[in-house]
Amino acid sequence: MHQIRRVAMLSLHTSPLEQPGAGDAGGMNVYIRSLAAALADDSIAVDIFTRSTSADQPAAQPLAPGVVVHNIPGGKPGRLAKEQLPALLPEFVHGIDEVTRAAGIHPDVIHSHYWVSGLAGIELSRLWEVPLVHTMHTMAKVKNLHLHSGETAEPANRVDGERRIADAATRLVANTLTEAEELRSHYDAAPARIDVVPPGVDLKTFKPAFRTLSRAATGIAPTEFHILFVGRIQRLKGPQVLIDAVAELRRRRPELPLRVSIIGAGSGTRTLDLAGMVQSHGLSDVVHLHPPVGAEQLAHWYRSADVVAMPSYSESFGLVALEAQACGTPVVATRVGGLTNAVSDGRTGLLVPGHRAAAWADALEALYDDERTRDDMGRAASIHAQAFGWQRTAARTVSSYQRAVETYSPATTPR
Repeated sequence: MHQIRRVAMLSLHTSPLEQPGAGDAGGMNVYIRSLAAALADDSIAVDIFTRSTSADQPAAQPLAPGVVVHNIPGGKPGRLAKEQLPALLPEFVHGIDEVTRAAGIHPDVIHSHYWVSGLAGIELSRLWEVPLVHTMHTMAKVKNLHLHSGETAEPANRVDGERRIADAATRLVANTLTEAEELRSHYDAAPARIDVVPPGVDLKTFKPAFRTLSRAATGIAPTEFHILFVGRIQRLKGPQVLIDAVAELRRRRPELPLRVSIIGAGSGTRTLDLAGMVQSHGLSDVVHLHPPVGAEQLAHWYRSADVVAMPSYSESFGLVALEAQACGTPVVATRVGGLTNAVSDGRTGLLVPGHRAAAWADALEALYDDERTRDDMGRAASIHAQAFGWQRTAARTVSSYQRAVETYSPATTPR
């Protein structure tokens, strides 16, 4: 069996150094830096290549022992919309190739994340004659199935790019069996080239602890029924669904001591006006908006909650659900995508079919009324999350890398 010693990871549209929950930074950022650190713990060197976002950024920054982030110039200095990045692919490929040659970096495998990186990965795979492993994280065709009125569909060049990646990658890593089926049905990916590797959770940071201390640290009163949302503020993540559901619940039960905390920042070109929604529903005394926070503080927020809500329209997996459960907090989530794997319905939380405000209000009301079940779910949730440590994810990812190396042949790579 080939021993993997070095991996080149590509994350061109967002850096693992960015704060999750803001802009384009989210679960994928956590995934990349956590996986890289776990691989390094297993004596595998990891070089992560991302786009430089400022002129004074260092060319290379250590992320963890054995992990280095390389900031590659591309286009004008400063932040760019994701839609502008495909035009910069030749510049990225040239820059990454120059850095690796100058530094004497010889990876055994390339692991690209998201479609822009995947296209760069195809070119670098040919240049270096090493296999390409790709993780989609999200897919254009899946996102386009969940568009709201007035929203813009993912562009055709992304759909075409993802199809090219599905054809050219030596291996494809899917977070769940559902995602593997989406790769097959939407992009004709060969099932024999797909490896299902569930993401992990940082069990050292996200763990059960004294909930009263976490409530005090986050300013939540002991008597309040605290509902928490964590994620980017965009329609796909569904915070507007939660606000509508809380408005419905308050109409039904005005006596309930509700407290809703929404942690995140706007993302994309069509930012939701959550403050306006809160005001129009008369919920200014109930719903509180907060900026993204670091992992240690986020763990306090999870533990301060009675329930974490994930009313997403699409999730490849749902790291927030795992983090919350690892802290011993039950999750109410949409019965969609990877959330059906992350949450054990009726045991660690509840899965809601669809996004009707009434159905979401029903689920939240049921957990408020049954504190014993809520506590039982919290205990089961922390146990459930123990099976998702990052070392397990890293080990299964290495197996995918090894299969890629063993089956790779430059002569048979699609062009």
